[in-house]
Amino acid sequence: MLSKHHLQRDQVEMITLDQLVPANHLVRKMEASIDPVIIKM
Repeated sequence: MLSKHHLQRDQVEMITLDQLVPANHLVRKMEASIDPVIIKM
Protein backbone atom coordinates (compact mmCIF):
# COMPACT_ATOMS: atom_id res chain seq x y z
CA MET A 1 0.00 0.00 0.00
CA LEU A 2 1.44 3.39 -1.00
CA SER A 3 1.06 6.16 1.48
CA LYS A 4 1.01 9.88 0.86
CA HIS A 5 4.39 10.23 2.58
CA HIS A 6 6.02 7.75 0.23
CA LEU A 7 4.94 9.75 -2.81
CA GLN A 8 6.32 13.00 -1.39
CA ARG A 9 9.69 11.40 -0.65
CA ASP A 10 10.22 10.51 -4.28
CA GLN A 11 9.93 14.11 -5.47
CA VAL A 12 13.02 16.16 -6.27
CA GLU A 13 13.19 19.93 -6.01
CA MET A 14 16.07 21.78 -7.62
CA ILE A 15 17.13 25.01 -5.91
CA THR A 16 20.17 27.23 -6.17
CA LEU A 17 22.03 29.19 -3.54
CA ASP A 18 20.83 32.36 -5.24
CA GLN A 19 17.28 31.37 -4.32
CA LEU A 20 18.23 30.81 -0.68
CA VAL A 21 20.24 33.99 -0.02
CA PRO A 22 18.18 37.19 0.28
CA ALA A 23 19.11 40.10 -2.03
CA ASN A 24 20.14 42.35 0.90
CA HIS A 25 22.30 39.71 2.65
CA LEU A 26 25.90 40.56 3.61
CA VAL A 27 27.22 37.73 1.44
CA ARG A 28 25.74 39.36 -1.67
CA LYS A 29 27.36 42.70 -0.79
CA MET A 30 30.72 40.97 -0.31
CA GLU A 31 30.37 39.12 -3.62
CA ALA A 32 29.66 42.38 -5.45
CA SER A 33 32.76 44.06 -4.03
CA ILE A 34 35.31 41.25 -4.59
CA ASP A 35 37.14 41.09 -7.91
CA PRO A 36 37.37 37.40 -8.98
CA VAL A 37 40.54 38.11 -11.02
CA ILE A 38 42.46 38.87 -7.81
CA ILE A 39 41.32 35.61 -6.22
CA LYS A 40 42.69 33.52 -9.13
CA MET A 41 46.23 34.83 -8.61
